[in-house]
Amino acid sequence: MLILDGAMGTMIQRAELGEVEFRGERFRDHGRDLKGANDLLVLTQPTLIADIHRQYLAAGADIIETNSFNATRLGLAEYGLADSIRDINVAAAALARAAADEASTADRPRWVAGSIGPTNKTLSLSPRVEDPGFREVTFDQVYEGYLEQAIALIDGGVDMLLVETVFDTLMAKAALLACEDASAAAGRSVPLLLSGTIVDNSGRLLSGQTLAAFWTSVSHFDLLAVGLNCALGPAELRPHVAELSGMADRFTVVYPNAGLPNSFGGYDEGPAEMVAVLREFLEQGWVNILGGCCGTTPEHIAAFAAAARGVTPRLPAARSHVPSFAGLEAMTLRHDAAAGSSFVNVGERTNLTGSRRFKRLVVGGDLNAALDIAREQVEGGAQMIDINFDDGMVDGPAVMAAFLRLVAAEPDIARVPVMLDSSAFAVLETGLKHLQGKGIVNSISLKEGEEEFLK
Repeated sequence: MLILDGAMGTMIQRAELGEVEFRGERFRDHGRDLKGANDLLVLTQPTLIADIHRQYLAAGADIIETNSFNATRLGLAEYGLADSIRDINVAAAALARAAADEASTADRPRWVAGSIGPTNKTLSLSPRVEDPGFREVTFDQVYEGYLEQAIALIDGGVDMLLVETVFDTLMAKAALLACEDASAAAGRSVPLLLSGTIVDNSGRLLSGQTLAAFWTSVSHFDLLAVGLNCALGPAELRPHVAELSGMADRFTVVYPNAGLPNSFGGYDEGPAEMVAVLREFLEQGWVNILGGCCGTTPEHIAAFAAAARGVTPRLPAARSHVPSFAGLEAMTLRHDAAAGSSFVNVGERTNLTGSRRFKRLVVGGDLNAALDIAREQVEGGAQMIDINFDDGMVDGPAVMAAFLRLVAAEPDIARVPVMLDSSAFAVLETGLKHLQGKGIVNSISLKEGEEEFLK
């Protein structure tokens, strides 16, 4: 069992810093208010951040997170700190690195996880109720922002990267891809951890995915651990932790809030209350890494470490070789002994060559009406929908992107996996950048040769 640290934000709030402290000398004349930009404190109040790291290490944490949760261009855009993103992340990593090295011994090393948060943007949902196809950012913009952060965290000396508090799996895919590329650029293998956020008792992420769909959608990444954090306290998180433990063929990480927020936005569950629930997590063998999120303190982490002492670590589930796909919900192709094999209905009418009505609507620019055909397919029993825009009369990549954004806003359609159907690599790549779930790529062409196909 390994112990992760607790909440950085909770500890910063205890310090009751004002605008002057957030600015420090370096940002004394900055043109925007900076209070609330917690990531900036690694530059303006490094002693405070280093002391918080030391407190968590003294409490028994094996892994401490960098104070960089929001430190991307998107995450800190409101503060006008784009030019300081690299400095913030390098400093965040260096502070945690120094504290971890100071606490490490030959018998007990301590590790640093680079914290990579979700930003306030989303790729799977529109911020405009009246315009479901609108997105504030693109996959490529999100990827570039996370790449900059991941490179800086690695340069600063982190041992691993933790993409956390995921409420939109497509944003997480951009982050994980950026982390992989940053690791490759650094010339060393940097372990990746991923933690999603279940927002309520429905068991879904904010973007609508079930936990099974979330895991299916990211299971192709080389993750050291996958888990859950934030939003819920340990009691509310319990059934979801049990479910994930039974599915994931990787280590699991769990760090709940100190209960649900009270009327003042604070968290009331003390160490003993949390341990009373978390002890079952440990005894049932559901977790490998245990820590705390919002509202937790060094006192909480000390109690978690004491409870975990001597507990047998979880054994990851056996790796499944059964094909699994996902929209908002997961779909697994299981062999049915009675029927002899699995049979899957694929809706082919959302295809310019499969429906004259669909083609007429798409060519005419009426994608909302074309969406009704997708809905009819799912209501009629399609377990996935085949989407094809290969036609000289339409801009394949642009229409694929626009249509998939509209599909994402319709839960009764988006619940099933998508089959991307095209002979053009540009269309397929565009489609993949708009799929939160795990789809199927169909009709890949070898007309440009095997080398280009493999690339």
